[in-house]
Amino acid sequence: MNAQTQRFELLGPQGRIEGLRDGAQVADGGVARGVAVIAHPHPLFGGTMDNKVVQTLARAFVQAGWDAVRFNFRGVGGSAGAWDEGRGEVDDFLAVLRDQAPSGPVAIAGFSFGAYVASQALQAVWAEREVRRVVLVGTAASRFQVAALPAQAHELTLVLHGEQDDTVPLASVLDWARPQALPVTVVPGGGHFFHGQLPLLKQCVLRHLKD
Repeated sequence: MNAQTQRFELLGPQGRIEGLRDGAQVADGGVARGVAVIAHPHPLFGGTMDNKVVQTLARAFVQAGWDAVRFNFRGVGGSAGAWDEGRGEVDDFLAVLRDQAPSGPVAIAGFSFGAYVASQALQAVWAEREVRRVVLVGTAASRFQVAALPAQAHELTLVLHGEQDDTVPLASVLDWARPQALPVTVVPGGGHFFHGQLPLLKQCVLRHLKD
């Protein structure tokens, strides 16, 4: 994605996990604000770390001064193992987080199925890590048991959804968010993959990251 993109591998719960890490855009002598780990959409429907929405999220984090990490879940690309209906994929995310951000501030993000994974990962690490930002896009609330977010995480969280998403209906995300009084930002006319609206998606995320 940029001159500082690095490929990495780590030993996950099912073996090799492959990923990419993009270095933050910072001024000379500056340091990254932290490490953002971004989860990709459903592995059985073509989801990979190279998904356009995932790449857009990574670009936004990099521009906002974060190192951005994306990776392939088990059974995708060069990552070992097989689909585990979301359970093992959460373990993969946590393994990447521990390896790529063993200490310091972190951000947690995901798209579609990846937003479900990110919600579960956030719940698992909230008490022990300094989570500064959460970004959930196209959250797969109609298909998976998306975790409720810690109340203290609400002001750190952007939930972004397309008005005309025909993969995950907006109503299902509102049903998930309503009991939590968690705001949802709706992109008018947006579909699940934000075709033609990725620049707008990036700007929404950048505004959230720079608040």
